[in-house]
Amino acid sequence: MIWEGYEIMKIFKIIICACISTLMICGSMNTKIVDVEAKRKKIVVIDAGHQAKGNSAKEPIGPGAKTKKAKVTTGATGKWSKKKESEITLAVAKKLQKELQKKGYKVIMIRTKQNVNISNKQRALTANKAKADAFIRIHCDSTNSSKVQGAHTIAPTSKNKYVPKKARTASQKLAKSVISKFCKTTKAKNRGVSYRDDMSGINWCTVPTTIIEMGFLSNKKEDKLLASSSYQTKCAKGIAEGIHAFLK
Repeated sequence: MIWEGYEIMKIFKIIICACISTLMICGSMNTKIVDVEAKRKKIVVIDAGHQAKGNSAKEPIGPGAKTKKAKVTTGATGKWSKKKESEITLAVAKKLQKELQKKGYKVIMIRTKQNVNISNKQRALTANKAKADAFIRIHCDSTNSSKVQGAHTIAPTSKNKYVPKKARTASQKLAKSVISKFCKTTKAKNRGVSYRDDMSGINWCTVPTTIIEMGFLSNKKEDKLLASSSYQTKCAKGIAEGIHAFLK
């Protein structure tokens, strides 16, 4: 009986030790999972608006929408600089890529050259697939009046029927953050946030997104500024600060 009791105690100790070891391993694994999540680089997708040549074929402005718009347009052209909007947005996008990478973000570029054919829907779906923490779409504005100037961002309204509620709210916050930091850095006139539900590149998104209209190519001062490399660098820095403030 003494021998049997000893054997039982021995087995009991082995079981206890095994349980403790298992708990320690599980705890270590959980810690590693948390650490991996904490160290995961946040993803920013950059869309340099437009392209060398537009595509007038139509696509729905959002999931299930009957309304259709051109897949992608050529964009505006500087009245004085004669620079294409697509050239300016690409130059700023490349500078923004570097600024964000310096801040530790993983950056995905929708395009890195002029001669592409990527619709606004495709651009949004690329951001969705990447599970972007922020999707920034870079554009320039233009109007009939040469007096109009300033920058603004575009976000979905709170009643947008295409964009999920969580993404709508986050997009509005991103838009406010980007325009604030952009104007602070560039000294451009702050025209605030425009809320619209007719933008295909926004409506197809399930991730936080905003369009930044950096200035008017129909305004002499802003046209010349946007065509200059030094001002493009300021634009990139301002956008990067806005994204960083939103994500941190």
